[in-house]
Amino acid sequence: MAALDTDHFTLWNLGPQQLLVDFQGGRLVADAGLLAVRALERPLRVLAELAPLLPDPRAPQFVHHSGEALLTQEVYALLAGYPDANDADERRDDALFQILADVSPDAEQPLASGSTLARFQYAYTRRQADVPLEERDVLLEVRAAQLQRLRIVNNYLADLFIRTRTTPPTELILDVDATDDPVHGGQALSGYHGYYRQHQYLPLHVYEGHGGFPLAVWLRPGVVHASCGAVDILRPVVEQLRAAWPGVRILLRADNGLGVPAVYDFCEQQGLDYVIGYASNAVLERATAPALLALQWYHGFYGRDEPHVQRFVELGDYRAESWPRPRRVVVKVAVTPQGSQRRYVVTNLTAAAAVVYRQVYVQRGAVPEQPIGEMKNGLRCERLSSHGFCANAFRLLTHALAYAIVVLFREATAAVPEVATASVATLRQRLWKVGAVVVTAARRLWVHLPAAWPYREVWQRVLGAVARYLAPGRGGPPAPAAVG
Repeated sequence: MAALDTDHFTLWNLGPQQLLVDFQGGRLVADAGLLAVRALERPLRVLAELAPLLPDPRAPQFVHHSGEALLTQEVYALLAGYPDANDADERRDDALFQILADVSPDAEQPLASGSTLARFQYAYTRRQADVPLEERDVLLEVRAAQLQRLRIVNNYLADLFIRTRTTPPTELILDVDATDDPVHGGQALSGYHGYYRQHQYLPLHVYEGHGGFPLAVWLRPGVVHASCGAVDILRPVVEQLRAAWPGVRILLRADNGLGVPAVYDFCEQQGLDYVIGYASNAVLERATAPALLALQWYHGFYGRDEPHVQRFVELGDYRAESWPRPRRVVVKVAVTPQGSQRRYVVTNLTAAAAVVYRQVYVQRGAVPEQPIGEMKNGLRCERLSSHGFCANAFRLLTHALAYAIVVLFREATAAVPEVATASVATLRQRLWKVGAVVVTAARRLWVHLPAAWPYREVWQRVLGAVARYLAPGRGGPPAPAAVG
């Protein structure tokens, strides 16, 4: 290998050509496809509308990055696949992330460091730093800011859903589910959960069942019951939806973790329809034993031709000891070569038992299971590595904000099927993760994408779809897209 000068090298020959290496390629970035997401989110002011609402007790004389800049940096880092705060130490000088944060690419003006982002999650402030800890009144303000942020962001998610609908929906589905979130150390309020066999948190997620839009995501201690706080979480969501659309029908759909009297009572008091899984017990097993026996006999005679058989029955007079009155229970009885099973659902719907189970309850496989899977696998929402509980709860909400932007991105690009149905991981791999060269001129800023990029045509169609979605010239909160 021969050196040409300090910055140029000759490596080897490729046939008649010399392989030369230099350092004159300009500023390279790896996530240029995210510009299409920002082209949608920025005019909709998703993050710009939220940032001023967040209490920020930081001392003004020490503030170098606004709350909006920090929130934007963190959300787009999640979309790009950088879930940890310390990832910012490598991305803070990245020209693409500076552009996304509305900062002109300049190595002398880096974005926030990982430490700054972590302090923002804690609502940390240097005010009264010279005062003994026990005398710092500002600590009460910090604590209040931490708690208020959680309520503000959750309320904002429902408001964002409401203002991004173009037509009033006739029906809404609230898909509610608890999921495990393993911890990575001694985080506050984490605990060992016997069912999941791990130390964890147990957050509760609420999604709109047609499109998977996140309406609320609350972090909870790791050993609480799945229904803990569910009514308090659902009440403001229902109130916001009813205030926007007084006549809308709302259906609540959940697994048996939410099958408790408080949730049934709440639904009935609020006029909600509900379909909620229910755990088995001896009374229900006795009541459904004849149906199971009949199906087992049928399977014994016709099992060779029909190896999987099922039957739906209902119990209209079942009343648990904690219930004030009987409620309808729909039962799926199934017999397969692997054995028999019975699944129970409590509902106030009047449709046939098979319709309630097949066409309503089992659709939970699409929502909330898929959105939770994308939050975990695509956006890495399980990376809650802060020590403080409120900091982790805020981190979880930034993941929910990122996912809300993904759902809006899919809605805006509904005419581009490669994007409208793609998972977060697929969007990132095919559309967002693309190398580019950033060139700064006096009056223009160029981002040079590769001419041979295989998804060039798809990306162009995405930008066209985004432009059409924003065609009315929405500069502030958008007019909405139709409910699926």
